[in-house]
Amino acid sequence: MGSQQQLNKSASDTDVNLAGSENITPTNYVFRRMKRSRVDMDDSLTEQLNEFKEEMRKMMTLFTSNHGSEMMKITSTLKEIQQSNCNIENSIAFLTAQNEEYKQKIIQLENQAREDKKNIAILENKIEEMQIGSRKTNFVIKNVPKINNETKEDLIAMTLYLSQVIGCNLNRYDIKDIYRVRGRNKEQQRSPIVVETGSTLLKAEIMKTAKTFKIKQKTQLCCKHLGFKTQEDDPIFLSEHLTTKGSRLHFLARDLVKSGSYKYCWTSYGNVYVKKEEQAPTIIIKSEEQVHKLTLAK
Repeated sequence: MGSQQQLNKSASDTDVNLAGSENITPTNYVFRRMKRSRVDMDDSLTEQLNEFKEEMRKMMTLFTSNHGSEMMKITSTLKEIQQSNCNIENSIAFLTAQNEEYKQKIIQLENQAREDKKNIAILENKIEEMQIGSRKTNFVIKNVPKINNETKEDLIAMTLYLSQVIGCNLNRYDIKDIYRVRGRNKEQQRSPIVVETGSTLLKAEIMKTAKTFKIKQKTQLCCKHLGFKTQEDDPIFLSEHLTTKGSRLHFLARDLVKSGSYKYCWTSYGNVYVKKEEQAPTIIIKSEEQVHKLTLAK
């Protein structure tokens, strides 16, 4: 028991110090060894520091060299970019000035085009008036069959025969000129016959007499009223000698009547007229745009 208690008993601090002191190297030897180790360490650290400094110096030198080369490249590139930007700015300035110049020219051309359009319209109206004036003594017989080897004498004979039938009694000298309009192709056998009379009054009398004849006789004019012995019942039509524009306007104006928008449509002295009803004001048709507006306003 006593020996067991001694084994389990912990050594005191004094015993520990004493136990450790038995294997300690003499004091003077330990001092000399530690002194040499610190010098070696200092030398090693110094050498490592110098190597590190040298390595950093080389790295900095290389970096500075590379950085300088890169900066030269960047500087050169920047100069090229600046020059390009300068060229672009000059080009934009030139294009802007040119665009402004073209814009002014376009405005001038548009103004000129509007003036030209007005002048053209004025000239067209004057030409139209001249054509109407030159045709004011004319009337047209439509849908007349063409006879073999037809001559002006044949056309005059037809017209005089018609005047006798309707009761107008023209004579040969009342007809200043007569001709059949040339068809679009040679096979067209029923192109209109234009009759030029001696005066506007005479032309108006013929048109009025023909209208009165149809009302009284309650019949349509046909080929037998021209003296034809064949195709006697083929209808014929008398109308004013309209211009190309007048014919187009007359066609469109008749559509107004067909659609029920207007009740009356007629021509007089080369002009086209429409009227909604008996007591309504008369409208003279001057253009296709006007007909379009009348159609929308119905």
